[in-house]
Amino acid sequence: MNRRYALFCVMTCAILGGSFTVSRSIVDFPILTGQALRYSLAALALFALVARRRPWVHPAGRELVRLALVAATGLVTFNVLLLFALRHAEPAVIGTIVGVSPLVLALLGPLQERRRPAPRLLAAAAVVVAGAGLVEGFGVADGPGLAAAVGVLCCEAAFSLLAAPLLPRLGPVRVSAWSTALAVPMLLLLLPLTGERPRWPTAGEAAALAFLGLFLTVVAFIFWYTGVAGLGVDRAGLFVALVPVFALVTTAVVDREAPAPAKVAGVLLVGAGLALAAVRVKQDAWNALRSSSAPAGSPASPGNSASSSDCTTGASTSAGPT
Repeated sequence: MNRRYALFCVMTCAILGGSFTVSRSIVDFPILTGQALRYSLAALALFALVARRRPWVHPAGRELVRLALVAATGLVTFNVLLLFALRHAEPAVIGTIVGVSPLVLALLGPLQERRRPAPRLLAAAAVVVAGAGLVEGFGVADGPGLAAAVGVLCCEAAFSLLAAPLLPRLGPVRVSAWSTALAVPMLLLLLPLTGERPRWPTAGEAAALAFLGLFLTVVAFIFWYTGVAGLGVDRAGLFVALVPVFALVTTAVVDREAPAPAKVAGVLLVGAGLALAAVRVKQDAWNALRSSSAPAGSPASPGNSASSSDCTTGASTSAGPT
């Protein structure tokens, strides 16, 4: 894999996995209110970055609709379903189901770009999903809880799939800025429906929300969308399995508690799956190099390859990223 973009994905997962310990301090704060504050702060910071970029690029009508869908699914509905799921299922159940997202992205990402999923990439995704499942563990849930957890999984996948076609023209910063800004009014409109009573955060809660808004949202969103733009949804999606791994490591350090052997085995499986995907990409890069040096008209020439786009590791010339 392109190391630069892979590093962006790894750093995103490290930030998200490490943020769980910070989230403990706002567990009693109103959920929708907290998310609205977090995304408001993030939108202000992101649009400040957008204002410094030239040339000015504004979303077109269809792009604005897609950005609204990113906000509605990947940000708003994700949090609403997660809140509901936590009332009917143990966190381990939700984490295990959401951990299937690498496999979902490895399958749907290529289909969205009208190409066939790479078999070895699907195999790698299956391995990292199994590893993430071991790290998360298993728990108890009822029917509504399982349904809500599946909904959380769909929203998690939509966050990347819906945004991917926007990245070549708008870029990671603009996509992040518009999606977070559009999420704020949606969250506020849901407040009367949920009966949630907003309140001012305490000093500790305000510090946690500031961290989640500026670091988790601004930095992690830009890093993630940069990785997706460079690697493609399917390859970037593999790194999602690292979130529970980083959460496990962070929790073990903070709580000074050694992880169970099964969880360690899950970490090793995640590493094996990522290694399997990396081997595939190295082979593709070598094949692409051979093709580019082959004489025109030869069987190895890109012009004669029916699937030459599958051998690239950079940005795609198609509507969506590779």
